[in-house]
Amino acid sequence: MASLAPPLRTRPPAPSRPRMSAFQINLNPLKEPLGFIKVLEWVASIFAFATCGGFKGKTEIQVSCPKVSENKTITATFGYPFRLNQASFQSPSGANVCDVNWKSHVLIGDYSSSAQFYVTFAVFVFLYCIAALLLYVGYTNLYRDSRKLPMIDFIVTLITTFLWLVSASAWGKALTDIKVATGHNIIQELEPCKLPVACYFGSVTSMGSLNVSVIFGFLNMILWGGNAWFVYKETSLHSPSNTSASHGQGGVPPPSGI
Repeated sequence: MASLAPPLRTRPPAPSRPRMSAFQINLNPLKEPLGFIKVLEWVASIFAFATCGGFKGKTEIQVSCPKVSENKTITATFGYPFRLNQASFQSPSGANVCDVNWKSHVLIGDYSSSAQFYVTFAVFVFLYCIAALLLYVGYTNLYRDSRKLPMIDFIVTLITTFLWLVSASAWGKALTDIKVATGHNIIQELEPCKLPVACYFGSVTSMGSLNVSVIFGFLNMILWGGNAWFVYKETSLHSPSNTSASHGQGGVPPPSGI
């Protein structure tokens, strides 16, 4: 009598691993304060580094030589990153005026540290806003279901708010010093501007765009400080009991914002 073969044992299916949510555009977060303010922060950061990093100006003085009735114009060109101690005076023809080698005389001050910190920080904020908007719009479910991402976003928002205050304040103080160093006081600092050579302050390029850069620095601080509340609402700190309960039951915490 033929023996019966033992039944085949089937292995239980392996537990499925959680997969990262696929990129899917969802513009609804942009209608909420969290996403809408992030767009404003992105635009404001562009104005912050563009108005400062793209500035170029010059200051002019009129030089009157003895025995010569005609005045000569001497110009010093400066711009970002505002190393004024490297901006030398030059005549239009490049020749000496009143037997003075004006190329050896420069403006006073080096404000590159404040300017470069401000512009570099603004560029990093610009890049972070792009990454955050991609996360809000393309990975809405991933951001909503995660507990770490909103917390990281909240911490970065607080740090960024503080750094905007520091960088804008430092750059505002440096801009005040730049205006003094390139204004009327430059005549008193130039060694050749003494008898018999007479020097008169001519003009200096308007620094309205630099004033705008300082304004946008503090505007960014206000935007990031105000947005901290909406980012905080996405974290488990806002409603820790409900969030922990939903995670403990294997569910998804209810969205508080986006």
